[in-house]
Amino acid sequence: MEATLRVLNNLERQGVIGRYGIGGAVGAIFYMEPFATFDLDVFVVFPGSGLLVTLEPLYAALRQMGYEAKDECVVIEGVPVQFLPAYNPLVEEALHEARDVMLGETPTRVLRAEHLAAIMLQTGRAKDRQRFQGFMEVANLDPTLFEAILRRHQLEARRQQWNLPPIS
Repeated sequence: MEATLRVLNNLERQGVIGRYGIGGAVGAIFYMEPFATFDLDVFVVFPGSGLLVTLEPLYAALRQMGYEAKDECVVIEGVPVQFLPAYNPLVEEALHEARDVMLGETPTRVLRAEHLAAIMLQTGRAKDRQRFQGFMEVANLDPTLFEAILRRHQLEARRQQWNLPPIS
């Protein structure tokens, strides 16, 4: 995984991608017990992107480095990586507030637990709902921050649909 993160850091330094942060299941592993996952979800701000985002400059840079796209991922140093553009205000905020962490000797960023939980709630897939319950039990979320995120991004109704009480 460290070799993969070094490639991502290099892409960011070169300006191929803007700020990135690890999300999804791998992001959740920073806050709870590891579990099986298929890929590394990397949320990304793309330089100069507007309403229409193309991944072609990123894929071209990766091809030059010897990495090829396969389905929705690019296998980088043996790790399938899915690049997800910052697609809404919640994800943009999550990237802006992502935590700097070290994975071994390699610096990276991971989305805060509160944002990961809010993204699961917003996405609303069955696997997110299942993962959400366990995540909330062990992730040690800041209740004030989490509640503020839910209010800012109008997610209280989704929490009610899932019959989730406010955290304390």
